[in-house]
Order: sequence, then structure tokens, then C-alpha cells
Amino acid sequence: MADKIAALENLVKTGGLKTEVPAQADINGLIALGERRFKDAKNQDNAFESRFDLAYNVAHAFSLAALRWHGYRSENRYLVFQTLAHTLNLPAAKWRVLAKAHDIRNTAEYEGHLEADEQLLADLIAVAEEVRAAVINLTNVAK
Repeated sequence: MADKIAALENLVKTGGLKTEVPAQADINGLIALGERRFKDAKNQDNAFESRFDLAYNVAHAFSLAALRWHGYRSENRYLVFQTLAHTLNLPAAKWRVLAKAHDIRNTAEYEGHLEADEQLLADLIAVAEEVRAAVINLTNVAK
């Protein structure tokens, strides 16, 4: 655990993260936001692009909740995903799915075309579900 905290503190030193006293209301808000959007992300009746965008934002909300629970904040979405190795012990292969989705989402946002497929969306939803469960467990342990 000390190694994980040291890694996060190194990111503070480089300016990637900021320390912030965890605010349970904010953490609860991020979890609630993720929960509300998750249902629509999984809804096959919604357009693929909408589902992808929703799933990406769900993963980000839960990931940010984990980071905030540990007392950190970042303005960099990619870094929020990358820190999952330290905040939730998420294996690199899992957070890299989120990083790939981040890159694809940015291309869609800034260049106007979404180059994703159903398999990536399924992987994104699966990892988001894993992050969700870990965040719920983390916050329940703290109660």
C-alpha cells in the first residue's frame, strides 16, 4: 500500500495530481452519476455512439470517485484512468482498455469520427463494471 501512495504522491510532485480532502458528498455524487448513466450505456436500443460515450463517462465517474476517495484530484482524464492501478489495484490491461477508449473518444470529439466497435464497447462496459464494483466496495469498507 505504501508503494501505491508513494506513486500517487510522485504524481502530486510532478503536478499531475492535486491533494484534496475527500468529500463524501462529491464521491457519492460521482457514483450516482455513474449509476444513472450506466443503465443507458447498456441499453441496446440507444445508438452505438451514445452508448460508447455514456460508457466512457461512466468509467471516468467511477474512476474519479476512487481517486477522490484516496484524497486526490486530476484534471487529466487519462491520468485518472492510469491511477486505477494504485487506487483500486486494477491491472494494467484493464485500465489500458479505458485509456484506449479515451483516445478514441478524443478522436471522436475533436475530429468528428468514432472508430470503435462493439467489442471495444463490450470491453469498456466490462471494465467500467469492475471499477464500479471496486469503488462500491471501497466506499462501503470506509463506512
